[in-house]
Amino acid sequence: MPVPWFLLSLALGRSPVVLSLERIVGPQDTARCSPGLSCHLWGHWEEPKDEEGIGRAADSEREEPRNASLQAQVLLSFHSYTTARCVLLEVEVPAALVQSGQSVGSVVFDCFEAALGTEVQIWSYTQPTYQKELNFTQQLPDCRGHEIRDIIQSCWALPWLNVSADGDDVHLVLDVSEEQHVGLSLYWDQVKSPTKPWWHRNLTGPHTITLNHTDLVPCLCIQVWPLEPDSVRTSICPFRKDPRAHRNLWRAARLRLLPPRGWRLDAPCSLSAEATLCWQALGGGPCQPLVPPLSQENVTVNKALEFPLLKGHPNLCVQVSSWEKLQLQECLWSDSLGPLKDDMLLVETRGPQNNTSLCALEPSGCTPLLSRASTRAARVGEHLLQDLQSGQCLQLWDGDLGALWACPMNKYTHQRWALVWLACLLLAAVLFLLLLLKKDHVKGWLRLLKEDVHAGAAAKSRAALLLYSADDEGFERLVGALASALCQLPLRVAVDLWSRRELSAHGPLAWFHAQRRQTLQEGGVVVLLFSPGAVALCHEWLQDSASASGVHSPHDAFAASLSCVLPDFLQGRAPGRYIGAYFDSLLRPDAVPTLFRAVPVFALPSQLPDFLRALQGPGVPRPGRLADRAEQVSRALQPALDCCLRPPGTPETGREMGPEAGDRT
Repeated sequence: MPVPWFLLSLALGRSPVVLSLERIVGPQDTARCSPGLSCHLWGHWEEPKDEEGIGRAADSEREEPRNASLQAQVLLSFHSYTTARCVLLEVEVPAALVQSGQSVGSVVFDCFEAALGTEVQIWSYTQPTYQKELNFTQQLPDCRGHEIRDIIQSCWALPWLNVSADGDDVHLVLDVSEEQHVGLSLYWDQVKSPTKPWWHRNLTGPHTITLNHTDLVPCLCIQVWPLEPDSVRTSICPFRKDPRAHRNLWRAARLRLLPPRGWRLDAPCSLSAEATLCWQALGGGPCQPLVPPLSQENVTVNKALEFPLLKGHPNLCVQVSSWEKLQLQECLWSDSLGPLKDDMLLVETRGPQNNTSLCALEPSGCTPLLSRASTRAARVGEHLLQDLQSGQCLQLWDGDLGALWACPMNKYTHQRWALVWLACLLLAAVLFLLLLLKKDHVKGWLRLLKEDVHAGAAAKSRAALLLYSADDEGFERLVGALASALCQLPLRVAVDLWSRRELSAHGPLAWFHAQRRQTLQEGGVVVLLFSPGAVALCHEWLQDSASASGVHSPHDAFAASLSCVLPDFLQGRAPGRYIGAYFDSLLRPDAVPTLFRAVPVFALPSQLPDFLRALQGPGVPRPGRLADRAEQVSRALQPALDCCLRPPGTPETGREMGPEAGDRT
């Protein structure tokens, strides 16, 4: 309900002044004068096209004789976000009433309209100008004031909202009367950002709005208000401490690197996190924090920031951590600066007396250039030092404590391969000479050599990275049996079940990135082993309303891998790099999400020959040999599969386990 509240007291004398504003209640658009004064309301007033009209009016007023009466025109301007009005009052004062320094009366204008709780601006001045204009801002009361709450009907019954959870869904229960019209809005409450609702509805009567748990973030707030004039809006933010909301926030966060030194973290809510730089070597492995460490940057979301670098480099990556836990890692500079380079990072450390030391950052640590260690950097340490002194290395950072340099290693790699080729040519010449001298003996020897070569090729067979969801102990035992059987084919199998020590040291995400990079660089394949738990996790990431999340082991790499696996399938990069499999007695064929059927998906053990053929790739053995291997794997799987299918409480007759307790390469 609009509140009339405007009163202007005008004192006219030898030096007329504008006095005060008070609140009144009266009819709309009326003007009243105190006894002895006369006033006239001209209604809505429009400004002249130029300032000359005002000036001429003021001059004509000054030229009138003062022995008759004094006249003044008062302009009242009222501004708020809902209205902007301007009116003109003409006031006439008999000259006999005018005495110096005394008030001669008052003028009352009734009224302007404004919404409850709004901020309004009031501006007035007289013509002719007797004193400076009146200009100030006023905050109107809202429903929190007792005097307003008792007289404004829209403040009597605010809508009541309850938030409840039912499994994975969240219900917003709006408990109002059947005739009540209510507005409801969902928005992200971001610091230093305008509030923009991402969901808004006008509702009538009681309603229940269902939200999927994947939509929850800590800054998701709900605003509700009656659809009446001057209604007050009630806002609540019930998910600030919800663990699911914090998990969804990190899943929605996106790290973008802006060349050559900038970076930006996009997220719907503010985050408490720190970002650091690390060095990703070409050969794979975890990204190594830079030594000496650069200052950690506190993350401000949705804002471009810069690291104190002199130059950018594709091997430089950014890690974002929260409470000492790695949440995000991206090396997106390689998209603009090219792929990873075979460069060695040199760390220059400066002491208090200007003494310096140099070391090369390697997976084993920072190796001194002139040491006798059996590492790559130590073998070419003198050459790297010469390259640094001759200006062939790129300086990435320079500070009071030291500097960072990136030195190319391509020429040393070429020299090493040249020696290898020379040795191969020498060996070929010796073999040819032996062939000429003793053909018969050489034939037998070559036959043995051929067998040895085949054995060596088998030892260097195809790599396979096995990803699975640790549903329960029985399923982990089944995965261990499958991995052990595949190693006998032979295949080089990597599975988190055999790398618990490395997972504990670096975390499942870093372990998966390193294993995936190495497997794909060597022409291997990533195997997605679907189970009920894995299917539920996939649906959760795909925001399926029927998804069901569970509690997963901290060593489970499957959940950590989805942030990288899903983009490969969504962007069409999965064929040739991934295959899928499931145990047909534990999962229905149609349970595998459609997105993952872009690659072959095999049922085990019924489709074991086809599965092994896809695993081993080109150069697979003859069909008879492949069938024998499939039978061998099937026999190894059967005890563990029977254990998974056995009802709880049934004693085990035996089991077949892989080397789960230790690391396996």
